[in-house]
Amino acid sequence: MSALVSLALHGGAGTILQAEMSPEKELRYRAGLEDALNAGIKLLEKGASALDAVEATVSALEDCPLFNAGRGSVFNALGKHEMDASIMWGADRAAGAVSGVSGIKNPIQLARRVMEQSGHVLLMGQGAMEFAQMQGFSLEPDSYFYDEFRYQQWLKIRDTNSFQLDHDVKTSPLDEKKFGTVGAVARDLHGHVAAATSTGGMTNKKFGRVGDSPVIGAGTWADDRSCAISCTGSGEFFLRGVVAYDVACLMRYQGLGLQEACDRVIHDHLLEIGGDGGLIAVDAGGTTAFSFNTEGMYRARWNSQGMREIAIYG
Repeated sequence: MSALVSLALHGGAGTILQAEMSPEKELRYRAGLEDALNAGIKLLEKGASALDAVEATVSALEDCPLFNAGRGSVFNALGKHEMDASIMWGADRAAGAVSGVSGIKNPIQLARRVMEQSGHVLLMGQGAMEFAQMQGFSLEPDSYFYDEFRYQQWLKIRDTNSFQLDHDVKTSPLDEKKFGTVGAVARDLHGHVAAATSTGGMTNKKFGRVGDSPVIGAGTWADDRSCAISCTGSGEFFLRGVVAYDVACLMRYQGLGLQEACDRVIHDHLLEIGGDGGLIAVDAGGTTAFSFNTEGMYRARWNSQGMREIAIYG
């Protein structure tokens, strides 16, 4: 292949301390990242679109209970699972997203259906569920999404007014402290880029809270003229900073390179308002980038020139 075909993914950022990670648990996380990476690579090597690749990659992450998306989603204040997802195609900036859906095995697949079949960009709650039913999506039982670790995480704070990001350093040192969002970006053989993001949100979240993951421009962005971005972090700050679009703007209007633009946003613009987290990115030429201001980010990347990387710590 003469054109650079690339894929990058993340499984969340945050306070990921090597000292608190058992060898067995680290192997499971790395296996989950590798399985998702392989799902996207398989399609890209066959000449599939970047859109197909990011959907498949994120679907694989949603199927892995280690990550806070799909099957591994956290419990909200009512002991239920409310999931958000978005997807964007860089060729024409088409986008689709869902928020507050329950029982959907792969919310990212529903987000793509919103993009292609609904005439809208973002569907939420009951309306999104009605659309899913019209599109033939089956609902999984609550037991499919049950994870004992997530359940215990919720029990500790369910009778309080607290909510918890997976990375929250105010929780017990025994807790995993990470942002649970998952995402992928890709550049295909035809020169198009795409991005996808999915999350289970915050533990014990109330009031129909929505973070940046389903919001185009905040948690997800793709434009063939600049880059594709998927974010993970404290969603309120990523919303306020319009983080994904901010990276693209620095590239288009100030001429910054991909890594420089990502670092400017994550280490400067985001920190200015007190936000933490990270992002993955790919530009129109297929160059990939990671940037995070936390101690680690579950991440992986690959390109058609032989690069392959799976990493967790900073």
